Amino acid sequence: MRARANGIELETESFGAAGAPLVLLISGFSQQLTSWDARLCEAIVGRGFRVVRFDNRDVGLSSKIEGGPRPLLRAIAGGDLSTMPYALADMAGDVAGLVEALGESSAHIVGVSMGGMIAQTLAIHHPERVKTLVSIMSTTGNRSVGYGAPETLEVMAQRSPVEREANIEQAVRVWTKLRSPGFPHDEARIRERAARNFDRSFYPEGVVRQLAAMLGQPDRTSALGQVRAPTTVIHGAEDSLIHVSGGQATARAISGAKLIVIPGMGHDLPEGVWPTVIDAIATQART
Repeated sequence: MRARANGIELETESFGAAGAPLVLLISGFSQQLTSWDARLCEAIVGRGFRVVRFDNRDVGLSSKIEGGPRPLLRAIAGGDLSTMPYALADMAGDVAGLVEALGESSAHIVGVSMGGMIAQTLAIHHPERVKTLVSIMSTTGNRSVGYGAPETLEVMAQRSPVEREANIEQAVRVWTKLRSPGFPHDEARIRERAARNFDRSFYPEGVVRQLAAMLGQPDRTSALGQVRAPTTVIHGAEDSLIHVSGGQATARAISGAKLIVIPGMGHDLPEGVWPTVIDAIATQART
């Protein structure tokens, strides 16, 4: 279904009973709601929750936001982010509005990568909407932590092909680079998801605007000290896109936050780490 939030429409998908405590899953950069595996959503439901995954603005089936300089990539490369149409704070506002649109005053918030940055921003600017926070493979906005390995950034910087099969092959290359070396790698599932996402929505302009919002994020370290929601930070020891120092810095910044560093985990969510994520959500919900 589509929900009206913060002046735009967000495409959502719900799992579980309407009356159960709400877990809201925030996707990462350029990722559609399908980045949250439906089996993971059902497993969270099995612990007594209602789960909602959604498309962030400018991807998937949610509202597309016009504006920004042309060409966008050249402006970003030149460091001009001042005229971009929105920031991470606006995306956090989307989530705050979505919680209300779903009939709740607050929710258990789980964000991955850029979604973790949005979740942290939500906890800073809309603390009343956050019951608990799980920030996964994310960072604080401090450029001295959470940096990417040069070879990984090079792969990520490649422009997405507009031709379907080439686009799918590039997605496979990207996720193979980001993979968790300590866990099984299911290339067939990655390929199938990439094909489904391309057919569902291919909108590269929105992805570039999301990139600008992420690159323009402030250093949240000081502001994160104000967060009072029970927080768990999960990060992969082998993350080559956002170095584990980003997760460590996040946990240090939030008073009382629990840090879980998973050996062998990269910048993805292999099935082997799902129990850790589910336990973090369920444990905090009981606090």
